[in-house]
Amino acid sequence: MQCIGDISEEVWQDCITLFLQTGMCCDAAIITNSPPWLLASYPEGNLFQLTQEEIQILLAREGREKLFHQGITLAGTKCLLIRDNLYTEGNNTMDLRTKGQSQGSQAVTVVQIESVYLVVMGQKGTEGGPLNLKVFEMTGYIKEAIHQHMAHF
Repeated sequence: MQCIGDISEEVWQDCITLFLQTGMCCDAAIITNSPPWLLASYPEGNLFQLTQEEIQILLAREGREKLFHQGITLAGTKCLLIRDNLYTEGNNTMDLRTKGQSQGSQAVTVVQIESVYLVVMGQKGTEGGPLNLKVFEMTGYIKEAIHQHMAHF
């Protein structure tokens, strides 16, 4: 049986490129909760620096309430947790905002797509709500790409 982890890095990179072309995003990564933790990322962004520990904390199913108090670090950038519906049926998203940056904060959305997670950082000035909606809309295209790829095997 073909599993989602067998999808080539090229397919994942195409998904990243698709997001960056929206003009709303400045960085994106596709991660999973098992090795290889980082499946694809935008090479000119910061999310390629996501660590295994950061990914495990972000995706842990237990102890999620402490994330509201402690925040989350992504690629060395501290983020505030705004809304956590990552493991809520029918939503599967999480909204964050970077903090402590001299140039201002940025919205970050994480969405679960089957067994992988897409992390998207919005352009400066992009609010979390519109970013979340765009990510949710674009996940349909990614699911289609996954299913098309799976159909070829």
